[in-house]
Amino acid sequence: MRLRLTTYAAPPRFYALAGRLIPWCWGLSLLAALAGLYVGFAIAPTDFQQGQAYRIIFIHVPAAWMSMLIYLVMAFWAAWGWMLNARMAAVYARALAPTGAMFTLLALWTGALWGKPTWGTWWVWDARLTSEFILLLMYLGYIALVEAIDEPRRAANAGALLAVVGAVNVPVIYFSVRWWNTLHQGSTISATAAPKMVATMLTAMLLMTIAFWAYSFAAALSRARSMLLEQERDNAWVQGLARGQA
Repeated sequence: MRLRLTTYAAPPRFYALAGRLIPWCWGLSLLAALAGLYVGFAIAPTDFQQGQAYRIIFIHVPAAWMSMLIYLVMAFWAAWGWMLNARMAAVYARALAPTGAMFTLLALWTGALWGKPTWGTWWVWDARLTSEFILLLMYLGYIALVEAIDEPRRAANAGALLAVVGAVNVPVIYFSVRWWNTLHQGSTISATAAPKMVATMLTAMLLMTIAFWAYSFAAALSRARSMLLEQERDNAWVQGLARGQA
């Protein structure tokens, strides 16, 4: 079969593919998380300035990355579904939103745990913290909006508008430490410069990023399959699945 962008736009094909991918994604997420936590908390050296408290970055930084990335991907699929009336694109967007909100909340929570011993306070209205908190509100607003509208097409279009507008906040989060004088430290990993950490620290962070990536795929694919079963419950392919499981 020749693959095209629309190859898995058909719900039965997507449902079958997702079912094959989900166990692999869960397995990769578990293995990478175990390896990343071991390297980060047992092998990586203690930071000479922050002591043991710095180790929270092995969870905080990948969670913050995922919170921004998932929002952009969610906004892309929401906009795609809006422009082309693509039903599966809207499903992808809705399936991603809870996972993105979870990573945003995790980034804020772990940031507070790091901020207390480092800054002496759980929270400051710093540019990056504030814009990340706004991102959480955008996720929650998107979820609430699409769930509040009963008609799927109207819900998808309204959610897409909010998601696209909210995407403006993502570069604000990323560049906030450059644009304003903030308490939040600058980036330790950059595409244009060498990493500012030892190899074991970098390895732990990358392993946790892979774990969070795989988790995001597994969770979103599982959620999308459940949404399809609900939306397509009157179609023959879903009824065929129900008869096969009976």
